[in-house]
Amino acid sequence: MLEDAITSRNERSYKDAGVDIDAGNALVEAIKPLAKSTMRAGADASLGGFGGLFDLKAAGFKDPILVAANDGVGTKLKIAFEVGRHDTVGIDLVAMCVNDLVVQGAQPLFFLDYYATGKLDIDAARDVVAGIAEGCRQADCALIGGETAEMPGLYAEGDYDLAGFAVGAVERTELLTGSEVAAGDLVLGLASNGLHSNGFSLVRRVVEDLGLDYVQAAPFAPQSELGVALLAPTRIYVRACLAAIAAGGVKALAHITGGGFIENLPRVLPPDVAIVIPEITWPVPEVFTWLARDGGVAATEMPRTYNCGIGMALVVSVEREAEIRGALEGAGETVYHVGDVVARAPDQSAVTFAQGGFTW
Repeated sequence: MLEDAITSRNERSYKDAGVDIDAGNALVEAIKPLAKSTMRAGADASLGGFGGLFDLKAAGFKDPILVAANDGVGTKLKIAFEVGRHDTVGIDLVAMCVNDLVVQGAQPLFFLDYYATGKLDIDAARDVVAGIAEGCRQADCALIGGETAEMPGLYAEGDYDLAGFAVGAVERTELLTGSEVAAGDLVLGLASNGLHSNGFSLVRRVVEDLGLDYVQAAPFAPQSELGVALLAPTRIYVRACLAAIAAGGVKALAHITGGGFIENLPRVLPPDVAIVIPEITWPVPEVFTWLARDGGVAATEMPRTYNCGIGMALVVSVEREAEIRGALEGAGETVYHVGDVVARAPDQSAVTFAQGGFTW
C-alpha cells in the first residue's frame, strides 16, 4: 500500500495542479509573429531568450537618459471579461506606459508585458498580446519580451491581470522637465476618445446602480453596445508629441490620466506659475456627460478623476504655437487651446477654471 501511494505521488504532474506548460509554450509560438511585427532600430523583437536586448547606439542615441514607466489597465479589464472582448486592453496597457514616457521628451524604445491568470486561455491571451503589439506599433516601440504566469486558485475563472513596463530614451540636452514654463505660455490639449483607462471602478458602479447590461445599447452612444463603447482604447500620443517637440517650443507635457486636470497639470509646473482655463473650448465626449448627469458623479469629481475630453496637454511658447499646432495636426491629432500660464498668486491654486469649469 505504501509503495502504491509513493508511486501515485510520483506520477503527479504540474498540469494536474492546474499549470499547463504546453499551453504556455503554444502561446509563445503564437505571439512570436506579433512581437516580430514591432521590430525597430535597436531591437530584433525576438522572443524566447532569458532577457530582451536593446542597442541604444543602433537606435541613434549619443548621450541618452533612460526613462522608465510601468502601469496596468485597472478594472477596465472587468468589462473585457464581461463582454468577452480582449483585443483592445493590450493597446490600453501600452498607452498608459508610453504616454508617460513621452511627456519627458523620451522616445519609447521597448516594452515588456506581464499577463497573469488562473488558467491559460490561449485565444484570449493571444488577443491581448495582439493588442499590445498594435499599441507598440503605434508608439514605434519594440515588444521584446514578457511573462505569462498561470496561477491556479489566485484568479477567478476567465479573469486575468496585466502589467506593462516601457523604457524610452531622450538625449540629455532634450529632456523635458517643465522648468522653463513661464507666464505667457499657452496650454494646448489633444482630444481623447473617451474614458481611456481611468476611473473604471466608478464607471462600473454607475452601470450597476443604473441596472444596465454591458450588451445593451450605450446610453451615450446608441449605435454601440455599452461594453464595447466603454472599451474604446486609450489614444497613444507618442508620434504627435515627438513631432511637436521636434518643431521647437514645447516646454512641458502632461498625460491626463488618473487625477484628471486637477492632479496632472500641476506636476509639470514650476511653483511660481499656474494654469487658468478660461472656458471649455473643446467638445466633451458624451460618456462624461452621461456619468455626470445619469450617473450622479459630482461636478467637482469629474475633472479630478477623468480626462473630460483632453488626453494630453502641452505647455508651449506662444511664439511657436502655429508650428506646434501644424506638427500635431499633421500627426492626426485634434488640437484645442485649453488654457494660459499666468504668474501664481500666493493663495492661487495651480489649476483654476475661470468660469466655473465644466457644466453638465
